[in-house]
Amino acid sequence: MKLSKNFHLSEMIKSQTATRMGLNNIPGEQHTENLRLLCERVLQPIRSHYNKVVTVSSGYRDIILNRRLGSSDSSQHCQGMAADIEIFDLPNNELSDWVKENLMFDQLILEYFDPSEGPNSGWVHISYNPTISLNRKEYLIAFKKNGKIEYKPILGLSTDRYVK
Repeated sequence: MKLSKNFHLSEMIKSQTATRMGLNNIPGEQHTENLRLLCERVLQPIRSHYNKVVTVSSGYRDIILNRRLGSSDSSQHCQGMAADIEIFDLPNNELSDWVKENLMFDQLILEYFDPSEGPNSGWVHISYNPTISLNRKEYLIAFKKNGKIEYKPILGLSTDRYVK
């Protein structure tokens, strides 16, 4: 099923972990509609702007898969509202900065980005809430500190620096 010009449902629900564990990762009707809106309003504009493949490493996750991955039950991935993405050979901080400046989103997280590890270190988490007024435009960076995941706001653009 096509969700937008360049995105299909199959890539938004694909999970090697689910396959390996024999888990069903099939979204319901509302989750599929949320994925369609995420693709149409966020992922497709990214694809169209850069004219490059946007790789989705994690999209929809049913609650069981999400728990197996150690993620929170409140994750927007479980509602079909979030995706983890990157574009090969485009620094993830440049991608996230472009999204921040050009698109509506709920949460944008530059996850585990370390410029010393190359342009594609980490990934970009993007969520979109179909209730447009609920999109917070929250821009964060995630990193590990003393073995714990920490989230800090990015003020301005990531290239301007973030609080670590």
